[in-house]
Amino acid sequence: MNLALPALVPALPALGAAATLAVGRRSPGLARPLAIVPVAVSAVLALVVAIQLGTGQVLDAATRLTPTGGPEIALAIHLDGYSSLISVLVGLVATCVQVYSTAYLKDDPRYPSYAALVSLFTAAMFLVVYSGDLIVLLVGWEVMGICSYFLIGHHWETEDARSASLKAFLVTKLGDVPFLFGIFLLGADAGSFRIEDVLRAAGDGRLGHPTLVALLLLAGVAGKSAQFPLHTWLPDAMAGPTPVSALIHAATMVAAGIYLVARLLPVFLLSGAALVVLAVMAAVTMIGSALCALAQDDLKRVLAYSTVGQLGYMAGALASGDREASVFHLVSHGAFKALLFLAAGVVIHAAHTNSISAMSRIPGLRKRVPDAYWTTAIALIALVGLPPFSGFFSKEAVLTAAEHAAKGEALTNGLGPASAVPQAAGWIVLISAGLTAVLTAAYAARLFLVTFHSPAGAVATATATATAGAPAVADHEPDAPYSPEPDEADPAVAEPPAMRWPLWVLAVPTMGFGIAGLRSDWLPALLDGGSLRPSAVTAVTGTGLAVVGVLLAYGAWRSATARATEGRPAPAEPGRVPEQAGAPAAEVIVADPGRALLGPLFGPARHGFGVDRLYSAVFVRPVEAAARLVRFLDREVVETYVRGSGAGADLLGRVVRLAQTGNAQTYLSALLAGVVLLAVLVAV
Repeated sequence: MNLALPALVPALPALGAAATLAVGRRSPGLARPLAIVPVAVSAVLALVVAIQLGTGQVLDAATRLTPTGGPEIALAIHLDGYSSLISVLVGLVATCVQVYSTAYLKDDPRYPSYAALVSLFTAAMFLVVYSGDLIVLLVGWEVMGICSYFLIGHHWETEDARSASLKAFLVTKLGDVPFLFGIFLLGADAGSFRIEDVLRAAGDGRLGHPTLVALLLLAGVAGKSAQFPLHTWLPDAMAGPTPVSALIHAATMVAAGIYLVARLLPVFLLSGAALVVLAVMAAVTMIGSALCALAQDDLKRVLAYSTVGQLGYMAGALASGDREASVFHLVSHGAFKALLFLAAGVVIHAAHTNSISAMSRIPGLRKRVPDAYWTTAIALIALVGLPPFSGFFSKEAVLTAAEHAAKGEALTNGLGPASAVPQAAGWIVLISAGLTAVLTAAYAARLFLVTFHSPAGAVATATATATAGAPAVADHEPDAPYSPEPDEADPAVAEPPAMRWPLWVLAVPTMGFGIAGLRSDWLPALLDGGSLRPSAVTAVTGTGLAVVGVLLAYGAWRSATARATEGRPAPAEPGRVPEQAGAPAAEVIVADPGRALLGPLFGPARHGFGVDRLYSAVFVRPVEAAARLVRFLDREVVETYVRGSGAGADLLGRVVRLAQTGNAQTYLSALLAGVVLLAVLVAV
C-alpha cells in the first residue's frame, strides 16, 4: 500500500480547515465546498485504505520525529481492522454533518469558522485512529478537546453555550491530566511510546505498574467518553449546534476513549482491579443515564443521555474482555446516533423548539417532517436493539461478552487468558446491561410516542388555552433542564434536501450493517476473528427485555392519553407547582409515560440525580472560597506589605530631604560635629 493514502486521510480535512479559515470570510461562496470536498475525499480515501488493507492484515510504519533522551517519539501509522472500520465511520458521519450544516447554518455569519473547526475536528479524530504512537495520538486527542470547546460555544452570545463549552473543556481536561501521566508511565515501563511496542511489553509481562497505568488512563477515558463520574459535560453540550452534537456523539470525541481502551486492551487485561473499576463505571453510567433520559423534556438531552448510556455498553464490553463487541457497538451506534441527532435537527427546525412537551401539542408534526419521522423510527428501533437492525446485533454481542465473562470464559480472542477477566466484572456488566436494555426501550418509546403521536386531548387543551388568550405551546416545562440553540429558521419553510438526504444515507448502515457484517462473517475476520453472532438464549433474552421496556412505556402512555382525553391530567396539589420540574397541570407533558414509570425518581432523574449540585458543593464552592481567600491575602496582606515598604522608603526620603538645606556652613558644622563625636567615642 502507498503510505501517501493513509497520510492524506487526516491531512486533507486539516488543510481544508486552514483554507476555510483563510478565505471563508472574504469569499463566503468558497466556504461550503472547502468544508465538504476535503472531508468527503478523506472519507473515500479511508474506504479505499480499508479495502486495500483487507481483513486480517496489519500495516505499521514509522519515522522518528525527535530524540528525547528516553523513549522516542515517532510519527507512526498503525492500520488494522479496527482503525479501518472506525475511519470509515468517521468519514461517513463527518461528510453527512458537513453537508447537513450547509443548510442548517445557512444564514449563520460564523459558518466559515464553524466549518473549519468541524474539518479540524475530523482530522484530529482521523489522527487518533491512525496513530501508532501514543504521543501523536495525544495531539489528536487534545485538538479534539479544543475544537469541542469552540464548537459547543459556537453561539457564544448565549449564556448556555458559553457555560457549556467551558464546562466541557474543564471536565475533560480534569481527566486528561492523569491520562497524560498514564501515557508517560506506560512509555517509561515499555521503553517506547509506540503502541506496538507497548502491547509487546504487555504480552511479555514487562510493564511494572499495569494497575496504576490502567487507572490513570481510565480517568482520561471517563472524561472524553463521558463516563461516570465525568459524564456531566455531555448533556449540557447540547447548547451547541445540532450537527456538532451528531459529530461529537457519534464518531469523534466520545468514541476516542473507547477506541483507546480497545487498542490497549492487553494492558488492561493485566489488571483485574482495573477491569472491575471499568465495569462499575460502566454499570453506573448505563443505569443512571438511562433513568435520566427517561425524564428529560429537551429532545437533544434525551439523546445525549442515551449516548452516555450506550458508551457505557461499550465500556462494559471492554471490561468483559471483548473489544470486538465494543467496537461493533461503537460503529453501529455511531450510525444510528448520528441519524437520531440529524433527524432531531429537522424536527426542531419544524417545531421551532427543543421541548418534546411543546412538540406533543403540535398537531400533525409527523406529517410535516415525514423523512425525520421515518428515519427517527428506524434509528430508535436500532437503539432499542430489535432485529434485524444493526443495534440488535451489536447489543447482543455486548450481552454475550458479559455472559461469557460471568462464567469465567471471557472472549478475549487471544489478547490474554480468559481468567484475566474477573467474573465479578462480567456479572456487574451483565446485570446492569439487562436493566439498561429495559430502560433504553422505555425512553426510546417515550420519545417517539410523545413527540409524534400526541393524543387528541393535547390539541384540544392547547386550542382551549389559546382561545383563553394564553399561548398554545409553552417553550418547555418549567424547571426542566433545557439547552436551546438560537433558531432563526422559518418553521413554515420545508427542510432543504441537504438536511434530508443525509438521514437516508445514515439509515442504510443503521438497518443493514449488522446483517451485512455477520452474514458472511467479514466483520469478525476484519477484527480479531472471534464470533459476533449472538446465541439463541442471549438473543431471545435481549429482545424480550427490549419488548418489555417498549410495552411498559406504551402502557403508561396509553394510560396518560386516556386521562388527557377525559380531561383529567395528572394529579397535582391545588394552587401548587409540583417540586421537580412539575408544571401546572396544563403545562405538564400531556401523555408522558416517564412520570408514571419513574414515580418519585422522576424529579431527581430529570436533574441528573444532583451530581452537578454535588460537584458544585464539594469542588466548585471550596475552590471559589479558596480563590477569594487568596485574593484577600494578595490584596490586603501581600500588597499591604508592598505598599508599606514603598511608603516607608518615601517617608525616609522626606526625612532625609529635610537635612538638605543647601547651606554649606550647615553641612560643615554637621561634619565637624560628627568628627568630634567619633573622636570622643574612640577615646572613651
